[in-house]
Amino acid sequence: MSRTHLPHLLSPGRIGSMELRNRIAVTAMGASLAEIDGHCGERIIRYHEAQAEGGVGLIITGVAGVAWPVGGNQVNQIAISDDRFLPGLEALVRAAHAHGAKIAPQLHHGGLVAMEDMLAGRPIWCPSLPEPASGDFTEMFLAEELAAAPFGRIRSVDFKVMTAEDIAFVVNQFAAAADRAKRAGFDGAEIHAGHGYLLSSFISPKSNRRTDEYGGSLENRMRFLLEVIAAVRAAVGPDFPVWVKLDTREEGKKGGITIEDAVRAAQMVEAAGADAITATAYHDAGKPKLHSGSHTPHEPGLNLPFAAQLRKALTIPVIASGRIEPEVGDAHIASGAIDFVSMGRKLLADPALPKKLTEGRADEVLPCIYCYTCISAIYVCQPLRCAVRPETGFEHLQPKSLASGKTVVVIGGGPGGMESARRLKAAGNHVILLEQGERLGGTLRFASLAYPANERLLNWLRAQVDKAGIDVRLRTQATPELLKSLNPDAVVVATGARRALPDIPGNDHPHVFSGDDMRKLMLGESSDALKAKTSWTTRIATKIGAATGLTDNLDLVRQATHKWMPLGKNIAIVGGELVGLELAEFLAERGRTVTVVDDAPRFGAGLTIVRRMRLITELKEHGIDLYPGAADIRIDSDAVRFTDNQGAGQSAPADHVIVAKGATGDLTLADQLKAAGFAVHEVGDCTGVGYIEGAMRGAARAAAAIGGAVPNFG
Repeated sequence: MSRTHLPHLLSPGRIGSMELRNRIAVTAMGASLAEIDGHCGERIIRYHEAQAEGGVGLIITGVAGVAWPVGGNQVNQIAISDDRFLPGLEALVRAAHAHGAKIAPQLHHGGLVAMEDMLAGRPIWCPSLPEPASGDFTEMFLAEELAAAPFGRIRSVDFKVMTAEDIAFVVNQFAAAADRAKRAGFDGAEIHAGHGYLLSSFISPKSNRRTDEYGGSLENRMRFLLEVIAAVRAAVGPDFPVWVKLDTREEGKKGGITIEDAVRAAQMVEAAGADAITATAYHDAGKPKLHSGSHTPHEPGLNLPFAAQLRKALTIPVIASGRIEPEVGDAHIASGAIDFVSMGRKLLADPALPKKLTEGRADEVLPCIYCYTCISAIYVCQPLRCAVRPETGFEHLQPKSLASGKTVVVIGGGPGGMESARRLKAAGNHVILLEQGERLGGTLRFASLAYPANERLLNWLRAQVDKAGIDVRLRTQATPELLKSLNPDAVVVATGARRALPDIPGNDHPHVFSGDDMRKLMLGESSDALKAKTSWTTRIATKIGAATGLTDNLDLVRQATHKWMPLGKNIAIVGGELVGLELAEFLAERGRTVTVVDDAPRFGAGLTIVRRMRLITELKEHGIDLYPGAADIRIDSDAVRFTDNQGAGQSAPADHVIVAKGATGDLTLADQLKAAGFAVHEVGDCTGVGYIEGAMRGAARAAAAIGGAVPNFG
């Protein structure tokens, strides 16, 4: 793809007096990469510098606290509340400008969502005393996540209903922060008036029930924000770009902000002197699924129609975000529906995305797989990280170069093996990749069948291995004798986990499939165990599919399985972790009645928090029965029987049973090769099940270690 294929997205743009080299912005994301005292240190500077070097037009930082530590939303956030923070802010600006990007802080006060105030025991600033929460935000958290998250320490929360004097005080804090941003050299500033934070809570009729001049009508509810805009404009002058992030709606909140409110609010913001609008959305925080249904949407382009409605009512530019593919963004800019696309997750996965698009190298863009590793880390007060790009958030620790010229054998063609081979080849080594199967991909192929976003990574890894000219040897068993003949300087073992059936009474019934059985069945592979459990017609069909390459086309398999699968109507899945839950969704969407049973007290291990929130809710919407905390599980010829977590006996009808648990690390080959004298590095699930993130991060560590560097990837 060349620049001419995205002529609008990659064309210069303007916000107020600010000229941008393209229409791609880094959306403001919580990163938790600043210093604990709010200063911008090397970690956050190098993080944003990578985005600037990658060719983005505009960087909008994560929240910068105008009243910090009051109003703080997350640990290690940027502070802009005092002149003592100027040196770090100035260094951040210089790093972005050195690579031709423009940069702006997001001016912010957390209000009702000020987690740092809650942790410190400070009162929460708000327009009105909030109504009781509609649900439990933490109900989808695993026990170990709750134990590690600092918000588990919060026992009570005090609220400060703001007086007119308080409002005037905060207005001045925003103005002073904007002046500070200008003095630090920033190119503009975004005022955050969305996502339930302080200014947003005044705009929302759901959270603002005041009866004074700051409550009631939309004009009154907007008064606080409009006073902030006026004060900021007075502080920075007419030529310093200032724009506002606004909610286009509040999902799941009856009586909350609507798109009609947002259009009128945006018009008021324009009249007040703002240079642009960033269109976003918020949600009822007590409804878990909605955490991936508004400001970090799971559905592609979800916010675009709402951004377009704002744009139609305005003369100033609109910045849109929310899982927007480059081609989609380009088309919407061309139509005049929006003016800029701000990207978050895509630029965490590959900060060089804009440069690669500009240079016609779209096929080299490392894809986001929408796994929510990034935002889920923030939800438990950890620094942001990325599952597919281990360097994200650790740019300040990466070596400038690695030793080259070595011969390295990589064993295993799954994600860990392919990524290891790719990195080692890029560092200038001779790499031989051994895979005992018919094709590359490993368990990532099956993971891509159930969750199509994973296929983007599968295809990218395969293409990069092929493009690099790596010596790939399929249908090859790695033995000490073979390795001795290859005489490698190092060996990477990425052979995956051992997936034996756990010791469940009845697991030897012929209608019981292991996770490996299901993978082979769906992908046209075979084994002695599978032959004993399937009919000759099924074996012939899968054999034909494999021989013709049809089962290598995952999209075709997804479509075909809607029409035919060699599985009965009633399916019981034993295992409530990632594989079991994604299989449950896959089967339910193909007309099966599914029950999931496990002894784990909470389901969803292996899934990131936000992905888990969405998936478990959707499983319930599909009518799937979920039984965590089950005991005495046994498999009979027609059902899975167990005792539920209330002590009652239960029976789940089962024409087939899938046991989707029992995977463990397997270092047998690695230990064997070490004993034979090879320098071995273990990667991926052979070290313990770590899924895609574990494979990619382990590959980065191994490549760094083989290159003679300290593998600093978190």
